[in-house]
Amino acid sequence: MNLNKILFKQVDNSSLVVFRILFGLLITLEAWGAIATGWVRITLVEPDFTFNFIGFDFLQYLQGELMYFYFFLMGVFGIFVMLGYRYKLGIFMYTLMWTFAYLMQKSSYNNHYYLLILLCVFMLIAPAHKYFSLDAKRNPNIKSLSMPQWVPWFLIIQIWIVYTYASIAKFYPDWLDLSFPKLLMSSKENTPLIGDFLQTNLAHVSIKYVGILFDLLVVPLLLWKRTRLFIFVFSIFFHLFNSYVFHIGIFPYMSLAFSLFFFSPELINRLFLKRKPLYQKTEVQVASYQPLLVPFLVIWFAVQISLPVRHHFIEGDVLWTEEGHRLSWRMMLRSKQGITNMFIIDKETGEKEWINNSDYIKNKQYKTIVKPDGVWQYAQIIKKDFEQKGQAVEVYADVKISVNGRPYRKLIDDEVDLASVQWNYFGHNSWILPIPHDFYKENPQQELRQK
Repeated sequence: MNLNKILFKQVDNSSLVVFRILFGLLITLEAWGAIATGWVRITLVEPDFTFNFIGFDFLQYLQGELMYFYFFLMGVFGIFVMLGYRYKLGIFMYTLMWTFAYLMQKSSYNNHYYLLILLCVFMLIAPAHKYFSLDAKRNPNIKSLSMPQWVPWFLIIQIWIVYTYASIAKFYPDWLDLSFPKLLMSSKENTPLIGDFLQTNLAHVSIKYVGILFDLLVVPLLLWKRTRLFIFVFSIFFHLFNSYVFHIGIFPYMSLAFSLFFFSPELINRLFLKRKPLYQKTEVQVASYQPLLVPFLVIWFAVQISLPVRHHFIEGDVLWTEEGHRLSWRMMLRSKQGITNMFIIDKETGEKEWINNSDYIKNKQYKTIVKPDGVWQYAQIIKKDFEQKGQAVEVYADVKISVNGRPYRKLIDDEVDLASVQWNYFGHNSWILPIPHDFYKENPQQELRQK
Protein backbone atom coordinates (compact mmCIF):
# COMPACT_ATOMS: atom_id res chain seq x y z
CA MET A 1 0.00 0.00 0.00
CA ASN A 2 1.43 3.36 -1.06
CA LEU A 3 0.78 5.73 1.82
CA ASN A 4 1.63 8.80 -0.22
CA LYS A 5 -0.95 7.81 -2.79
CA ILE A 6 -3.60 7.57 -0.11
CA LEU A 7 -2.72 10.83 1.60
CA PHE A 8 -1.77 13.01 -1.33
CA LYS A 9 -4.07 11.89 -4.09
CA GLN A 10 -5.72 15.07 -5.30
CA VAL A 11 -9.49 15.40 -5.04
CA ASP A 12 -11.88 18.23 -5.80
CA ASN A 13 -11.83 20.92 -3.10
CA SER A 14 -15.37 22.28 -3.49
CA SER A 15 -16.50 20.95 -0.11
CA LEU A 16 -13.56 22.60 1.68
CA VAL A 17 -14.11 25.93 -0.08
CA VAL A 18 -17.80 26.09 0.87
CA PHE A 19 -17.03 24.84 4.38
CA ARG A 20 -14.49 27.66 4.81
CA ILE A 21 -17.13 30.26 4.02
CA LEU A 22 -19.69 28.74 6.39
CA PHE A 23 -17.07 28.14 9.06
CA GLY A 24 -15.87 31.75 8.87
CA LEU A 25 -19.42 33.02 9.15
CA LEU A 26 -20.22 30.80 12.13
CA ILE A 27 -17.08 31.62 14.11
CA THR A 28 -17.73 35.32 13.51
CA LEU A 29 -21.25 34.91 14.89
CA GLU A 30 -19.81 32.94 17.82
CA ALA A 31 -17.43 35.78 18.74
CA TRP A 32 -19.75 38.72 18.20
CA GLY A 33 -22.74 36.81 19.57
CA ALA A 34 -20.82 36.29 22.82
CA ILE A 35 -20.75 40.07 23.19
CA ALA A 36 -24.34 40.67 22.10
CA THR A 37 -25.86 38.03 24.39
CA GLY A 38 -23.94 39.20 27.45
CA TRP A 39 -21.82 36.04 27.63
CA VAL A 40 -18.59 38.04 27.65
CA ARG A 41 -19.90 40.42 30.29
CA ILE A 42 -21.18 37.68 32.62
CA THR A 43 -18.29 35.27 32.16
CA LEU A 44 -15.20 37.38 31.60
CA VAL A 45 -15.86 40.99 32.62
CA GLU A 46 -17.97 41.14 35.79
CA PRO A 47 -16.19 38.45 37.89
CA ASP A 48 -13.13 39.52 39.86
CA PHE A 49 -11.33 36.45 38.52
CA THR A 50 -12.13 33.52 36.27
CA PHE A 51 -11.70 29.84 36.98
CA ASN A 52 -9.10 29.14 34.34
CA PHE A 53 -7.93 25.65 33.46
CA ILE A 54 -5.39 24.74 36.13
CA GLY A 55 -1.91 25.78 35.02
CA PHE A 56 -3.09 28.70 32.86
CA ASP A 57 -3.28 31.34 35.56
CA PHE A 58 -1.38 33.83 33.38
CA LEU A 59 -4.51 34.22 31.25
CA GLN A 60 -6.14 36.07 34.16
CA TYR A 61 -4.36 39.18 32.92
CA LEU A 62 -6.71 39.29 29.93
CA GLN A 63 -9.87 39.28 32.04
CA GLY A 64 -11.97 42.45 32.32
CA GLU A 65 -13.22 45.18 29.98
CA LEU A 66 -10.49 44.24 27.48
CA MET A 67 -12.52 41.15 26.60
CA TYR A 68 -15.09 43.17 24.67
CA PHE A 69 -12.42 44.30 22.23
CA TYR A 70 -10.84 40.85 22.35
CA PHE A 71 -14.02 39.12 21.12
CA PHE A 72 -14.75 41.88 18.60
CA LEU A 73 -11.28 41.37 17.12
CA MET A 74 -11.87 37.61 17.01
CA GLY A 75 -14.97 38.28 14.94
CA VAL A 76 -12.91 40.38 12.54
CA PHE A 77 -10.51 37.48 12.07
CA GLY A 78 -13.54 35.27 11.46
CA ILE A 79 -14.47 37.57 8.58
CA PHE A 80 -10.91 37.14 7.26
CA VAL A 81 -11.50 33.38 7.25
CA MET A 82 -14.88 33.62 5.55
CA LEU A 83 -13.58 35.87 2.76
CA GLY A 84 -10.28 34.07 2.45
CA TYR A 85 -8.50 37.37 3.04
CA ARG A 86 -5.05 36.90 4.58
CA TYR A 87 -6.50 33.55 5.47
CA LYS A 88 -3.55 32.05 7.34
CA LEU A 89 -3.26 35.11 9.56
CA GLY A 90 -7.00 35.16 10.21
CA ILE A 91 -7.37 31.51 11.13
CA PHE A 92 -4.14 31.48 13.17
CA MET A 93 -5.22 34.46 15.25
CA TYR A 94 -8.74 33.14 15.75
CA THR A 95 -7.37 29.75 16.81
CA LEU A 96 -4.97 31.34 19.29
CA MET A 97 -7.50 33.79 20.72
CA TRP A 98 -10.33 31.26 20.98
CA THR A 99 -8.01 28.77 22.69
CA PHE A 100 -6.98 31.40 25.23
CA ALA A 101 -10.63 32.33 25.84
CA TYR A 102 -11.45 28.65 26.34
CA LEU A 103 -8.60 28.03 28.77
CA MET A 104 -9.18 31.14 30.85
CA GLN A 105 -12.58 30.09 32.20
CA LYS A 106 -14.57 26.97 33.11
CA SER A 107 -17.74 28.52 34.49
CA SER A 108 -19.35 28.30 31.05
CA TYR A 109 -17.63 25.11 29.98
CA ASN A 110 -19.03 23.52 26.85
CA ASN A 111 -17.74 20.56 24.86
CA HIS A 112 -18.54 22.51 21.71
CA TYR A 113 -15.99 25.15 22.68
CA TYR A 114 -13.31 22.48 22.76
CA LEU A 115 -14.51 21.09 19.43
CA LEU A 116 -14.16 24.55 17.92
CA ILE A 117 -10.49 24.57 18.89
CA LEU A 118 -9.98 21.27 17.06
CA LEU A 119 -11.82 22.57 14.00
CA CYS A 120 -9.73 25.74 14.02
CA VAL A 121 -6.56 23.63 14.01
CA PHE A 122 -7.95 21.64 11.09
CA MET A 123 -8.71 24.81 9.17
CA LEU A 124 -5.27 26.17 10.02
CA ILE A 125 -3.54 23.28 8.25
CA ALA A 126 -6.10 22.78 5.46
CA PRO A 127 -5.61 24.64 2.13
CA ALA A 128 -9.05 26.22 2.39
CA HIS A 129 -8.19 29.56 0.78
CA LYS A 130 -7.07 28.38 -2.66
CA TYR A 131 -10.32 29.00 -4.46
CA PHE A 132 -13.10 31.60 -4.23
CA SER A 133 -11.06 33.73 -1.86
CA LEU A 134 -9.57 37.19 -1.85
CA ASP A 135 -6.15 35.61 -1.38
CA ALA A 136 -6.54 33.65 -4.61
CA LYS A 137 -7.74 36.78 -6.39
CA ARG A 138 -4.76 38.76 -5.13
CA ASN A 139 -2.32 35.95 -5.90
CA PRO A 140 -3.57 33.70 -8.73
CA ASN A 141 -0.52 31.45 -8.27
CA ILE A 142 -2.10 29.82 -5.22
CA LYS A 143 -5.37 29.12 -7.00
CA SER A 144 -6.27 25.43 -7.07
CA LEU A 145 -9.25 23.22 -7.85
CA SER A 146 -8.02 20.35 -5.68
CA MET A 147 -6.85 19.36 -2.23
CA PRO A 148 -4.97 16.32 -0.89
CA GLN A 149 -7.18 13.41 0.06
CA TRP A 150 -6.03 13.46 3.70
CA VAL A 151 -7.86 16.77 4.24
CA PRO A 152 -11.49 15.56 4.04
CA TRP A 153 -10.63 12.31 5.77
CA PHE A 154 -9.00 14.19 8.66
CA LEU A 155 -12.25 16.00 9.37
CA ILE A 156 -14.44 12.93 8.83
CA ILE A 157 -12.41 10.81 11.26
CA GLN A 158 -12.32 13.61 13.83
CA ILE A 159 -16.08 14.04 13.73
CA TRP A 160 -16.56 10.27 13.80
CA ILE A 161 -14.56 10.12 17.05
CA VAL A 162 -16.65 12.90 18.60
CA TYR A 163 -19.99 11.34 17.73
CA THR A 164 -18.94 7.81 18.67
CA TYR A 165 -17.78 8.77 22.14
CA ALA A 166 -20.89 10.90 22.63
CA SER A 167 -22.96 7.79 21.91
CA ILE A 168 -20.92 5.46 24.12
CA ALA A 169 -21.14 7.89 27.06
CA LYS A 170 -24.92 7.54 27.06
CA PHE A 171 -24.70 3.88 28.02
CA TYR A 172 -25.13 4.52 31.72
CA PRO A 173 -28.09 3.82 34.04
CA ASP A 174 -29.66 7.28 34.24
CA TRP A 175 -29.83 7.59 30.47
CA LEU A 176 -30.95 4.04 29.77
CA ASP A 177 -33.76 4.03 32.35
CA LEU A 178 -35.00 7.44 31.08
CA SER A 179 -34.22 9.20 34.37
CA PHE A 180 -32.06 11.85 32.80
CA PRO A 181 -34.04 12.37 29.57
CA LYS A 182 -37.10 13.02 31.77
CA LEU A 183 -35.16 15.41 33.97
CA LEU A 184 -33.66 17.16 30.96
CA MET A 185 -37.04 17.72 29.36
CA SER A 186 -38.71 18.80 32.60
CA SER A 187 -36.94 22.15 32.27
CA LYS A 188 -38.29 22.58 28.73
CA GLU A 189 -42.01 22.47 29.48
CA ASN A 190 -42.41 26.14 28.53
CA THR A 191 -40.83 25.67 25.10
CA PRO A 192 -43.29 27.15 22.59
CA LEU A 193 -45.29 24.64 20.53
CA ILE A 194 -43.61 21.48 21.81
CA GLY A 195 -43.21 22.03 25.55
CA ASP A 196 -46.07 19.73 26.48
CA PHE A 197 -44.93 17.01 24.10
CA LEU A 198 -41.45 17.06 25.63
CA GLN A 199 -42.98 15.90 28.91
CA THR A 200 -44.45 12.72 27.41
CA ASN A 201 -43.01 9.23 27.65
CA LEU A 202 -42.84 9.06 23.84
CA ALA A 203 -40.54 12.08 23.80
CA HIS A 204 -38.32 10.63 26.53
CA VAL A 205 -38.02 7.24 24.81
CA SER A 206 -37.30 8.95 21.48
CA ILE A 207 -34.58 11.08 23.04
CA LYS A 208 -33.02 8.02 24.64
CA TYR A 209 -32.75 5.98 21.45
CA VAL A 210 -32.18 8.80 18.97
CA GLY A 211 -29.46 10.23 21.20
CA ILE A 212 -27.58 6.94 21.17
CA LEU A 213 -28.25 5.78 17.60
CA PHE A 214 -27.83 9.09 15.81
CA ASP A 215 -24.42 9.75 17.35
CA LEU A 216 -23.32 6.17 16.73
CA LEU A 217 -24.50 5.88 13.12
CA VAL A 218 -24.58 9.34 11.56
CA VAL A 219 -21.07 9.23 10.10
CA PRO A 220 -21.28 5.64 8.73
CA LEU A 221 -24.69 6.40 7.19
CA LEU A 222 -23.37 9.59 5.61
CA LEU A 223 -20.47 7.61 4.14
CA TRP A 224 -22.83 5.08 2.56
CA LYS A 225 -24.38 6.50 -0.60
CA ARG A 226 -27.68 4.62 -0.19
CA THR A 227 -28.42 6.16 3.20
CA ARG A 228 -26.71 9.52 2.76
CA LEU A 229 -29.71 11.61 1.74
CA PHE A 230 -31.98 10.08 4.39
CA ILE A 231 -29.58 10.66 7.27
CA PHE A 232 -28.78 14.17 6.04
CA VAL A 233 -32.47 15.10 6.04
CA PHE A 234 -32.83 13.56 9.50
CA SER A 235 -29.71 15.49 10.60
CA ILE A 236 -31.41 18.74 9.66
CA PHE A 237 -34.35 17.87 11.91
CA PHE A 238 -32.07 16.60 14.70
CA HIS A 239 -29.78 19.63 14.81
CA LEU A 240 -32.54 22.21 14.39
CA PHE A 241 -34.43 20.51 17.23
CA ASN A 242 -31.34 20.78 19.45
CA SER A 243 -30.86 24.41 18.47
CA TYR A 244 -34.50 25.29 19.18
CA VAL A 245 -34.79 23.42 22.47
CA PHE A 246 -31.33 23.74 24.00
CA HIS A 247 -29.98 27.00 22.51
CA ILE A 248 -26.46 25.66 22.05
CA GLY A 249 -25.04 28.31 19.75
CA ILE A 250 -23.40 27.53 16.44
CA PHE A 251 -22.79 23.82 17.02
CA PRO A 252 -25.93 22.46 15.31
CA TYR A 253 -25.21 24.54 12.21
CA MET A 254 -21.54 23.60 12.22
CA SER A 255 -22.60 19.96 12.41
CA LEU A 256 -24.76 20.40 9.32
CA ALA A 257 -21.84 22.05 7.54
CA PHE A 258 -19.75 18.90 8.11
CA SER A 259 -22.09 17.11 5.70
CA LEU A 260 -20.45 18.94 2.80
CA PHE A 261 -17.55 16.48 2.97
CA PHE A 262 -19.82 13.49 2.36
CA PHE A 263 -21.53 14.64 -0.82
CA SER A 264 -20.11 14.55 -4.34
CA PRO A 265 -18.23 17.55 -5.77
CA GLU A 266 -20.75 17.63 -8.62
CA LEU A 267 -23.59 18.27 -6.19
CA ILE A 268 -21.61 20.82 -4.14
CA ASN A 269 -20.71 22.72 -7.31
CA ARG A 270 -24.25 22.63 -8.62
CA LEU A 271 -25.61 24.06 -5.38
CA PHE A 272 -22.89 26.51 -4.35
CA LEU A 273 -20.09 26.96 -6.91
CA LYS A 274 -21.69 26.85 -10.34
CA ARG A 275 -18.76 28.60 -12.04
CA LYS A 276 -16.08 26.38 -10.52
CA PRO A 277 -14.68 23.72 -12.87
CA LEU A 278 -14.62 20.22 -11.42
CA TYR A 279 -11.27 18.67 -10.69
CA GLN A 280 -11.31 15.34 -12.55
CA LYS A 281 -7.67 14.26 -12.67
CA THR A 282 -6.20 11.38 -10.65
CA GLU A 283 -2.75 12.74 -9.93
CA VAL A 284 -0.74 12.45 -6.73
CA GLN A 285 1.11 15.55 -5.52
CA VAL A 286 3.34 14.81 -2.55
CA ALA A 287 3.70 17.99 -0.50
CA SER A 288 6.89 19.27 1.09
CA TYR A 289 5.41 18.70 4.56
CA GLN A 290 5.06 14.96 3.88
CA PRO A 291 7.72 13.88 6.46
CA LEU A 292 5.77 15.70 9.19
CA LEU A 293 2.25 14.70 8.23
CA VAL A 294 2.20 11.04 9.28
CA PRO A 295 3.73 11.64 12.76
CA PHE A 296 1.31 14.52 13.23
CA LEU A 297 -1.71 12.42 12.27
CA VAL A 298 -0.61 9.51 14.48
CA ILE A 299 -0.11 11.76 17.52
CA TRP A 300 -3.26 13.77 16.87
CA PHE A 301 -5.60 10.79 16.62
CA ALA A 302 -3.86 8.90 19.42
CA VAL A 303 -4.66 11.84 21.68
CA GLN A 304 -8.22 12.15 20.38
CA ILE A 305 -8.90 8.46 20.96
CA SER A 306 -7.23 8.25 24.38
CA LEU A 307 -8.48 11.44 26.08
CA PRO A 308 -12.14 10.36 26.25
CA VAL A 309 -11.28 7.04 27.93
CA ARG A 310 -8.82 8.35 30.50
CA HIS A 311 -11.46 8.43 33.23
CA HIS A 312 -11.51 4.62 33.15
CA PHE A 313 -7.94 4.71 34.46
CA ILE A 314 -8.76 7.14 37.28
CA GLU A 315 -10.25 5.86 40.52
CA GLY A 316 -13.92 6.67 41.00
CA ASP A 317 -17.01 7.25 38.89
CA VAL A 318 -16.51 10.18 36.53
CA LEU A 319 -20.19 11.08 36.85
CA TRP A 320 -19.47 11.86 40.51
CA THR A 321 -15.84 12.98 40.64
CA GLU A 322 -15.66 14.87 37.30
CA GLU A 323 -12.06 13.63 36.95
CA GLY A 324 -11.63 12.93 33.24
CA HIS A 325 -14.96 14.52 32.33
CA ARG A 326 -13.71 17.39 30.21
CA LEU A 327 -12.42 16.79 26.66
CA SER A 328 -14.25 13.45 26.58
CA TRP A 329 -17.46 14.26 24.67
CA ARG A 330 -19.65 13.47 27.66
CA MET A 331 -22.35 15.84 26.41
CA MET A 332 -25.71 16.52 28.08
CA LEU A 333 -25.43 13.52 30.38
CA ARG A 334 -26.25 14.81 33.82
CA SER A 335 -27.66 17.61 35.92
CA LYS A 336 -25.55 18.55 38.89
CA GLN A 337 -26.55 20.98 41.63
CA GLY A 338 -24.52 21.76 44.71
CA ILE A 339 -24.08 23.74 47.91
CA THR A 340 -20.57 24.89 48.80
CA ASN A 341 -19.61 26.41 52.12
CA MET A 342 -16.00 27.34 52.74
CA PHE A 343 -14.36 28.03 56.08
CA ILE A 344 -10.88 28.97 57.20
CA ILE A 345 -8.90 28.25 60.33
CA ASP A 346 -6.35 30.82 61.43
CA LYS A 347 -3.03 29.03 61.82
CA GLU A 348 -2.00 31.23 64.76
CA THR A 349 -5.20 31.50 66.78
CA GLY A 350 -7.04 28.38 65.64
CA GLU A 351 -10.19 30.44 65.16
CA LYS A 352 -12.71 29.25 62.59
CA GLU A 353 -14.39 31.66 60.19
CA TRP A 354 -16.98 30.92 57.51
CA ILE A 355 -16.47 32.51 54.10
CA ASN A 356 -19.18 34.60 52.46
CA ASN A 357 -19.13 33.25 48.91
CA SER A 358 -20.61 36.44 47.50
CA ASP A 359 -17.41 38.25 48.47
CA TYR A 360 -15.61 36.22 45.81
CA ILE A 361 -18.08 34.47 43.51
CA LYS A 362 -20.34 35.93 40.83
CA ASN A 363 -22.89 34.69 38.31
CA LYS A 364 -22.20 31.28 36.80
CA GLN A 365 -19.17 30.76 39.01
CA TYR A 366 -21.41 29.21 41.67
CA LYS A 367 -21.71 26.19 39.35
CA THR A 368 -17.92 25.89 39.25
CA ILE A 369 -17.35 25.74 42.99
CA VAL A 370 -19.38 22.54 43.32
CA LYS A 371 -16.84 20.72 41.13
CA PRO A 372 -13.62 19.38 42.64
CA ASP A 373 -11.14 21.37 40.57
CA GLY A 374 -13.20 24.53 41.04
CA VAL A 375 -13.34 24.01 44.81
CA TRP A 376 -9.59 23.44 44.91
CA GLN A 377 -8.94 26.63 42.93
CA TYR A 378 -11.36 28.53 45.15
CA ALA A 379 -9.38 27.42 48.19
CA GLN A 380 -6.16 28.76 46.64
CA ILE A 381 -7.85 32.10 45.92
CA ILE A 382 -9.12 32.40 49.50
CA LYS A 383 -5.70 31.47 50.90
CA LYS A 384 -3.98 34.08 48.72
CA ASP A 385 -6.49 36.75 49.70
CA PHE A 386 -5.89 36.19 53.41
CA GLU A 387 -2.12 36.03 52.92
CA GLN A 388 -2.29 39.48 51.35
CA LYS A 389 -3.99 40.64 54.53
CA GLY A 390 -1.13 39.16 56.56
CA GLN A 391 -3.08 36.16 57.84
CA ALA A 392 -1.96 32.54 57.39
CA VAL A 393 -4.96 30.24 57.10
CA GLU A 394 -6.05 26.73 56.33
CA VAL A 395 -9.00 26.44 53.94
CA TYR A 396 -11.69 23.76 54.13
CA ALA A 397 -14.72 23.02 52.00
CA ASP A 398 -18.12 21.60 52.94
CA VAL A 399 -19.56 20.61 49.56
CA LYS A 400 -22.75 18.66 48.99
CA ILE A 401 -23.99 17.82 45.51
CA SER A 402 -27.08 16.36 43.93
CA VAL A 403 -26.65 14.45 40.66
CA ASN A 404 -29.71 14.06 38.46
CA GLY A 405 -32.01 15.10 41.28
CA ARG A 406 -30.83 12.60 43.88
CA PRO A 407 -30.50 13.61 47.54
CA TYR A 408 -27.54 15.84 48.37
CA ARG A 409 -24.41 13.94 49.40
CA LYS A 410 -21.02 15.13 50.59
CA LEU A 411 -18.44 15.40 47.79
CA ILE A 412 -15.32 16.77 49.51
CA ASP A 413 -13.54 15.61 52.66
CA ASP A 414 -14.04 18.65 54.90
CA GLU A 415 -11.12 17.65 57.13
CA VAL A 416 -8.56 18.25 54.36
CA ASP A 417 -6.91 21.66 54.05
CA LEU A 418 -7.42 22.21 50.31
CA ALA A 419 -5.08 25.19 50.32
CA SER A 420 -2.14 22.95 51.21
CA VAL A 421 -2.66 20.00 48.83
CA GLN A 422 -1.45 19.79 45.26
CA TRP A 423 -3.82 19.19 42.37
CA ASN A 424 -3.31 15.80 40.75
CA TYR A 425 -3.60 16.41 37.02
CA PHE A 426 -3.48 12.82 35.86
CA GLY A 427 -4.94 10.76 38.68
CA HIS A 428 -7.43 10.70 41.51
CA ASN A 429 -7.43 13.37 44.19
CA SER A 430 -7.96 11.45 47.41
CA TRP A 431 -9.89 14.25 49.14
CA ILE A 432 -12.76 13.71 46.70
CA LEU A 433 -15.08 11.33 48.51
CA PRO A 434 -16.19 8.17 46.66
CA ILE A 435 -19.60 7.92 45.08
CA PRO A 436 -22.18 6.64 47.62
CA HIS A 437 -22.53 2.87 47.36
CA ASP A 438 -26.30 3.15 46.90
CA PHE A 439 -26.09 6.02 44.39
CA TYR A 440 -27.67 4.23 41.43
CA LYS A 441 -30.37 2.69 43.64
CA GLU A 442 -31.74 6.12 44.54
CA ASN A 443 -34.53 7.47 42.37
CA PRO A 444 -33.85 10.88 40.80
CA GLN A 445 -36.37 13.51 41.86
CA GLN A 446 -38.16 14.82 38.79
CA GLU A 447 -39.12 18.09 40.41
CA LEU A 448 -35.49 19.23 40.22
CA ARG A 449 -35.16 21.49 37.21
CA GLN A 450 -32.22 21.36 34.83
CA LYS A 451 -30.43 24.67 34.91
